[in-house]
Amino acid sequence: MTATSLKTKKKRFLHSKGALAIPVTYLILFVSTMLLISVTYVFAVQQVNNQQQSFHALTARQDMISLDNDILSVTSQPGSAAVLDFRDSSGQLNIEPSSSNLILSVTDNAEINGIIFNEKTGQIVYNLAPSESADIGFYIEGDSSTITSQVDSSLSQLCFVSSLQGPQIQLGYRPQVTYASAGTQNGQPVTDIRIYIVNLNPSTAFSLGGELPLKISCLSAQLTTTTYQVSYQIENLVITSQLNGINGSVSVPISSTSAGAIIHVQIVSSNVSVEEGTP
Repeated sequence: MTATSLKTKKKRFLHSKGALAIPVTYLILFVSTMLLISVTYVFAVQQVNNQQQSFHALTARQDMISLDNDILSVTSQPGSAAVLDFRDSSGQLNIEPSSSNLILSVTDNAEINGIIFNEKTGQIVYNLAPSESADIGFYIEGDSSTITSQVDSSLSQLCFVSSLQGPQIQLGYRPQVTYASAGTQNGQPVTDIRIYIVNLNPSTAFSLGGELPLKISCLSAQLTTTTYQVSYQIENLVITSQLNGINGSVSVPISSTSAGAIIHVQIVSSNVSVEEGTP
């Protein structure tokens, strides 16, 4: 084959459809590969972000549990304090002493009827970064009841909620009721009722992000007693708690006879301050 023939065949090949198909094929493979790499990269970044958000939600939850435990640990010892290093979970911690209005009232559906407590008791809120890992409506501690009469039931209401700002972890406290028969007085049976309240109202309001040192102090414990003496037989005293507009109640059995009964209703309010501490 002569050189002239080879040149002629090469020229024909370069002008043929087969010659054009090779660079087009490479271009399609290149574009497909780049598209696959881009999709994989975006998916990987999204997965990393989701894992990071889940991690932040977990650390915020753990620190709110620790904060709750520290608050409860100081309530029974006025003058005591605890320190907590609240980690940076890419959110914002809000101390809201003027939130959570608590109204307590009592009635026997006869002569006893009145309000025995009406104050702001405060709450603590952590605003999470937007995350699908927040289990909205889930109670980490306690439940939705606004009052409890079970000794083994938590005063705490620690839960995930939804807000206009996004998912939050809210910490507040509901009253706990205990009662016991206390003998007789002037021929009338005596029942002692005690209502425990955790009051965060002495705290200073603030809203901060990042890592925060917190100081939790029990400033005082106030005891107030209201006594009811009736001359008729009474079976139950209903204690109603209205917390943030939501009502709940417990019915306390009362020791009584045809001569009547004496009922002592004591409110123990532990005044707790949560403040920004010193690093």
